[in-house]
This record gives sequence, structure tokens and C-alpha cells, in this order.
Amino acid sequence: MKLATLAMAASALSLGLMAYADTSTPVAADEAAAAPAMAVEAAKADTANWRAVDPERLFIFKTNKGRVLIEAFPDVAPKHYAQFAAIIRSGDLDGTSFHRVINGFMAQGGDIFALKGRESGLPDIPGEFTFRRNPGEMPLDSSFGPRDSAKNGYVNGFPMVTQASFFAEMSKDGMVESWIPHCRGVVSTARTSDPNSANSQFFLMRDTSHHLDKEYTAWGRIVEGEDVVLAIKAGKDALNGEVALPDILMSAEVAADLPKAERPNVWVERTDGPVFTASIADVAEDLDVCERPSVAAVVEH
Repeated sequence: MKLATLAMAASALSLGLMAYADTSTPVAADEAAAAPAMAVEAAKADTANWRAVDPERLFIFKTNKGRVLIEAFPDVAPKHYAQFAAIIRSGDLDGTSFHRVINGFMAQGGDIFALKGRESGLPDIPGEFTFRRNPGEMPLDSSFGPRDSAKNGYVNGFPMVTQASFFAEMSKDGMVESWIPHCRGVVSTARTSDPNSANSQFFLMRDTSHHLDKEYTAWGRIVEGEDVVLAIKAGKDALNGEVALPDILMSAEVAADLPKAERPNVWVERTDGPVFTASIADVAEDLDVCERPSVAAVVEH
């Protein structure tokens, strides 16, 4: 009975989030204000279906269009995570612009040289386009189809594409090649034609672009602010998205560096929880994981 109660609570929470996200239905001001608080309390109480985001992995981007919260996934790209955490903490991203933005594609920022006339001072990062995943230690939380043969699914709330897990039995290291696909809401890293030239520039996906997969290093996903990313001013197609008078990343912070009373707290729907697992039980094995909505998150401001 306890498990059923938790499942019903999480289902109600998901439905509630969808209802308040539907701007076509008028919602009273007091109801709208109460909804986030109710959702947060429900998530906190339902640890079987929701997890708290580690503040060390939570990046806060404040733009002139609004706030974007990013959860990083260090296990997928540890060198990129370490570099971006260091650059954020240095303050060098503050005031940089979204200088290249393309509708239906992405918003690129983080050009420190354009603002300060110098680079980050950190070495370029070797490409981490894919990673080796041990299916026993890091299974697909929710796979599309049988777990041994699935190529799409989720790990820790992140969309994942992978070699089938059964290949681990035939590989020398007992692992399989996996990667975060460039779905809408994913955070990835800009580079030159040199695959090992990434440094400080990043891009936020405004739509799915699989041609970037295994060519650019994706290391995070947006847990709040996909609408903000879509609102960032786009450039002209004729100029390859170069923006005149671009929008600004006013500040970037790691949530762990803020006093507890001031930091946002985020809960993400567990992709290994009973409610989420049941929700994809009938998903076709060949479905593209990017065709599904981003995994739900609630934020306590």
C-alpha cells in the first residue's frame, strides 16, 4: 500500500506540473503561486520517485532574459565538468554574451576573449564525446525495450544513447560506449575543428540536433529555464547566427557556493523510480529518447 500511495502522489504531481505549464488554461494568481510550493513539498516527501540535485553539480546562469539552472553530470565528462566549475567560480563568464544563437538549434555563449581581451587561462579540454559505461554499476534506469539490447533510455534523469549492454560481455573492459544525445535542453561545449580545443564556450540546445552527437561534449541538462533559452535573441541565418546586440549572461554561480538560505534547491523525477519506469513501459524500443519531454524537475527558490 505504501508504494501505491507514493506512486499516486508522484503521478498527481506530474499532472499538476503539466496543468500549470499549460498557459492556454487560465489559472488564478493564488493557485499559480501555491502550485510550485505544493509540488516541492510533494517531491520532498516522495523519495522513491524524486531526488535532490547535488548543489556542487548545480550551475546557476542568470541572464537578462531570466534564470537557467543546469545540472551537470561529472561521470559523463569529468574534465569538462571540472573546467566549467572552475571558470564559473572565477567569475570569467559573468557579462559574456550569447553571441551565436540559431532558431531550432542552439544558443552559444562563454566567449571570454570577446569581453576581456584574454582567454580563460585554463588549458583546452580533450574531447569527451562519449564515455565508457559499466552496465552493472551504471545501468540504464529506464530503457526503451529490454535492458540488455536497448540503445535509448535514461541515466540519473539524463537522456542516454548507448551500445547495447550485452556488448559489455565481449569488450575487454566490460563496458559499453555511451553518450548524452543533443536533445533540447542539453548543455554542450563549443570547439574549433580541432576535437581537443574546447575551453570556455558552451551552448544550450534549443532543439534536437543529432549531428552533434559523438562530435561535441555534452555534460549537462537544463532543469529550469528551457523557456528562457528559447527567448534568447537569435541572430540572422545569413550570418550563421551571429547576434547584433546579444543577450547577456549576467552571472554564473555554483549553487554550493551560495549560503543555504539563498541557493535554489532542485528535485528531479527519478528515472529509476516506479512512476517513471511505468510511464515508459510501452515505449517502442526504436524510439528516439529526444522525442520525449525533458525529465521533470521542481525548484524551491
